[in-house]
Amino acid sequence: MMSDKTTAFPSSDQPNPAAPANPADEARKASAAVTDSIVQLGQTSVPASESNILCLTIIGQVEGHLMLPPQNKTTKYEHLIPQLVAAEQNPKVEGVLIVLNTVGGDVEAGLAIAEMISSLTKPKVTVVLGGGHSIGVPIAVSADYTFIAETATMTIHPIRMNGLVIGVPQTFEYLDKMQERVTRFVTRHSHISEATFKELMFKTGELTRDIGTTVIGSDAVRHGLINAVGGIGEALKELNRRIGTKKSEGGSPS
Repeated sequence: MMSDKTTAFPSSDQPNPAAPANPADEARKASAAVTDSIVQLGQTSVPASESNILCLTIIGQVEGHLMLPPQNKTTKYEHLIPQLVAAEQNPKVEGVLIVLNTVGGDVEAGLAIAEMISSLTKPKVTVVLGGGHSIGVPIAVSADYTFIAETATMTIHPIRMNGLVIGVPQTFEYLDKMQERVTRFVTRHSHISEATFKELMFKTGELTRDIGTTVIGSDAVRHGLINAVGGIGEALKELNRRIGTKKSEGGSPS
């Protein structure tokens, strides 16, 4: 006599919840997450996953409202803004290290990044490696303390406009106001005087296809634009010192 009871066997095409995770699958998932982070944000936090410091890299050309050609190395400001907001809100992030090697780019996007960095309540230090040119200058001076590598350079020149330019007085007034915004920010966040900054900006005979000045390492420090000559080691040492000072003062901004 046949019994009405049937024995249920697990289907071969359904995953067994009790089965151990495949290490190869886990490695592939981790690799895919890192790759996605690089594609979307241009950086990965894997080497410093347990660090209390956010390392923010600004490299290539600062991309603003218009997309640049795909062969250009760019830093998209819409990627940096949410990272800065997250760093400000995350209690595990105690300091921000900004590493620059940029040729400049969109003026308003660069100023937006610089203003956000300067408004962070957590200790922040910038280090210029290679170059911090054009609109990279305000970003470089936006932190609490700034370093520049001995061989790094910073190009200071007036802002320029490309594309359709209407030859009316209002256009030149607009450019002048934009220039004043950059000048005020740089002089307010560094030790360079307005007269010296404008002298470097409007200097002729040094740049082949432009007016302005290229300052190298110690010259940037001598002019008061950057605080000290140094690299990653010095920058991290200074940032950790400021984090320690903030902790000892009970969390008040340093």
